[in-house]
Amino acid sequence: MSRAAVDRSDLATFTPVCGLDQIDPESGVTALVNGRTVAVFKTYDGRVFALGNYDPFSRASVLARGIVGTRAEKGPDGEESVDFVASPMHKQAFALADGECLDDRTVRVPTYEVAVVDRVVWVGGPRV
Repeated sequence: MSRAAVDRSDLATFTPVCGLDQIDPESGVTALVNGRTVAVFKTYDGRVFALGNYDPFSRASVLARGIVGTRAEKGPDGEESVDFVASPMHKQAFALADGECLDDRTVRVPTYEVAVVDRVVWVGGPRV
């Protein structure tokens, strides 16, 4: 959901998580959303993403404590910049946009809808 296209009436199925200013750039916070532990991240340029907090490699809920960064990946149109979080346990990198593990493309963590309205971060259901 695009930040510009969201108003309060679109947030009926979303959960307010925290103020945007409560997430430091290139870091994450953990939230309980509809019974699921979700890691919410803010990139250096202020974009917000939400992934499942569970790291499938270490089998621990730790992704919100991971290192957020950007790395170059080869894409169909050449190199592209990919925002990721590296697990604090074994350092596998997960793309913030789609949850894909950049080190093992067969592994993925769930991603969630995110909206920022009036500087409050809201998290919705899983993205499909």
